[in-house]
Amino acid sequence: MTFGGAWRSASAFCLAVTAYGGGSTPLAGMCSSSVNYCAELIPTPEYPGARAVLELTPVPSPFDVAVTRDGKARYRIVISIAGLPRHAPQGTATPAAYIAWMTTMDLDSAVKLGPVSGGRTVLGETTRDQFRILVSAERSAASRTRTGPLVFRGTSPGSRLLAHRDAVSPFLAATMMAPMPAMGMPGMANGAPGDMMPDIPPFLPAAIGATTLRPARPREVAHLQSGDTLSLTAMLVRRTVAGRTFTAYAYNGQIPGPLIDVSQGTHVVVRFHNATDLPSAIHWHGIRLDSASDGVVGISQNAVPPGGTFTYQVRFPDAGIFWYHSHEREDIQQPLGLYGNIIVRPRTSPALRVNAERILAVGDMLLADSAPVPFGATGPTHVLMGRFGNVMLANGAAGYRDSVRRGAVVRYYLTNVSNARVLNLAFGEGRVKVVSAGAGAFVRQVWANSVVIAPAERYVVDVRFADTGLVAVTNRVQALDHLTGAIRPETDTVAVVRVGHAAASPDYAADFAVLRRDDAMSAEMVRYRPLFARPADQILTLAMRVVHLPSSMNAMLGGASVPVEWNDGMGAMNAMATSNDVAWVLRDSATGKENMDIAWHFQQGDVVKVRIYNDPVGPHAMDHPIHLHGQRMLVLSRNGVPNPYLAWKDTALIPAGQVTDLLFDLSNPGRWMLHCHIAEHRGSKMMMVLSVKPRRRSREIRAAS
Repeated sequence: MTFGGAWRSASAFCLAVTAYGGGSTPLAGMCSSSVNYCAELIPTPEYPGARAVLELTPVPSPFDVAVTRDGKARYRIVISIAGLPRHAPQGTATPAAYIAWMTTMDLDSAVKLGPVSGGRTVLGETTRDQFRILVSAERSAASRTRTGPLVFRGTSPGSRLLAHRDAVSPFLAATMMAPMPAMGMPGMANGAPGDMMPDIPPFLPAAIGATTLRPARPREVAHLQSGDTLSLTAMLVRRTVAGRTFTAYAYNGQIPGPLIDVSQGTHVVVRFHNATDLPSAIHWHGIRLDSASDGVVGISQNAVPPGGTFTYQVRFPDAGIFWYHSHEREDIQQPLGLYGNIIVRPRTSPALRVNAERILAVGDMLLADSAPVPFGATGPTHVLMGRFGNVMLANGAAGYRDSVRRGAVVRYYLTNVSNARVLNLAFGEGRVKVVSAGAGAFVRQVWANSVVIAPAERYVVDVRFADTGLVAVTNRVQALDHLTGAIRPETDTVAVVRVGHAAASPDYAADFAVLRRDDAMSAEMVRYRPLFARPADQILTLAMRVVHLPSSMNAMLGGASVPVEWNDGMGAMNAMATSNDVAWVLRDSATGKENMDIAWHFQQGDVVKVRIYNDPVGPHAMDHPIHLHGQRMLVLSRNGVPNPYLAWKDTALIPAGQVTDLLFDLSNPGRWMLHCHIAEHRGSKMMMVLSVKPRRRSREIRAAS
């Protein structure tokens, strides 16, 4: 496949730095399309022909981004240099070594990174976001302090936020951050121009008397066998969250909906009845079922109107943790309660050596004084960032509590059911054993201090509660204020686990300490690995287009982006932007077609390498969790760094500025949607369809031609 010029420009950073081996290869300009991970270093006047680039490369992780327990991004520091003279400038001694140093932005301290030379040098790992890099000419490679003359100087990519901060006027900052009491959310102050208000009418389910609606209740377990039928009704319920009581939605009156517990290979019938006030449909997320039951309105079915019914035929070919949710106006229906989990037990597997299992759906809800902040009646609001909540929920409840015995090993099946929020979940100060990516086990289990989980992703982790007391399950992130450029730590408690005095029995401490390899997954990867290094078959670019926004907001969207938005750092602008104002874009780099105009056609059995580039230099670039329906995929690499933690997935987070290579295993015929799983982004056009034609020949693994 021939890559177009637009892609060559966009990927210059990743390709040029990786391939560079010295000589006269020009380095200047290669950072223009990867500003979130790359910064050019400026030579001093004594070294006019020298060029250098600072690159922050991904640290391999079982998750889509690598962070610390406190949410600080982890990167490897790489410096590439060209054009250093053979001899020192006139009047200076020839150095024994060029040494790179990291300092604070105020230059009040310096940390030695190590010697550098012509070519590419890897200098270890950092969790700093804003820092300066200095390269000096020193008399000894063993120098512990910088005494020699400077050769290069520069700042980290994250430091661009400081320039954005300095460009924002105090008046604009005060105006944009003023409260909007009438709407119950951040926004413009009273008396602000009318074009700064959301441009679509608000929507909430009709308030019905407390004696009419039944209260939502916790989920129940539906153990199903092949041939069973499950009746699933979406209905209005009375729900109380954080002291607010309001009308919401629920499957069978339960939030989350019934937990479907089945064995691998099971086939069931689900009779869906819509008793809500909105059209609806159910998507079986991550399940490789028949496309006619995928639940996508306009692709596999018509919307089920209020009072209507639809019958789904659901088969479960893969073991793992999955979920189901509304796929029609899910920006409204999902946060109000229309979601539930599915656990598919493997046909044969060794007995779980854990003391307990917990299936935990974690999300958030945006609440005003007495009810949720209104949604948009004719389309989504909050389309810039997605709808971030201000109350954390676990299994639909704020203040979730659990109890276990001392020393218990608990297997957590985690699902992020948020509309937009990427979570970084820590279980106290202990480590977790990462077992599965939801749709499949990792080739080898791995330790982690926290779990980074994007909307719609699932992970399976084991946690051992060694000591008596209370253990907080927290979401720890580095929150960004877009207006000021300030980054601050932010922690929310998702759940609390009380660890009792009585010891757990049996004691699985020894088993917990061992990381195991999954032999079946290892054997399966042998068949796919030959395809990892082949060129990309398809390339997508992620971007955004402004349709209509006030000029003051439009100007703000041109500011610096960050790889992952952990919080809604621009609440006023986000609340005011609707699907009438902004279009999020998937762009086919080969044809230039976008979203639903893209037409990809494959045959059953094709294995397709897809490269996704998240353009960081357009308006308000941000991360996107990209979900592929009805198939499975592997994350092969991130910014050219191979991913050693292989597991089957159906959703992958693509940070702003990143190039991610994915391998699609297209074994399931039909028409399938690919889209961003930030609900407000899909509601603003960020979706496409790929077709997989049934194949009659043998089911061999083959690269797409």
